[in-house]
Amino acid sequence: MSDCGCDKARKDLEEYLRNEVCKTEHADIRAHLENCPSCRDEALVATTLTAVVARACKETAPEELRDQVLARLRAEQATHH
Repeated sequence: MSDCGCDKARKDLEEYLRNEVCKTEHADIRAHLENCPSCRDEALVATTLTAVVARACKETAPEELRDQVLARLRAEQATHH
């Protein structure tokens, strides 16, 4: 296991966070993140952003808003046919 450097860690950060890199690369990137506060902060931002987006995708729009959007879509479709 070796430190892969900032360029490699940042280039492959998203794949690393999704466990989409090979075990050797994963270990090298992890070693780098353990020793580089800047890249570790970037990984934390990416992890936090991913969690916030995932949580937002689970929320359901209020029924009234959904009805308004669907009504508007239907109206737009009717005018274009």
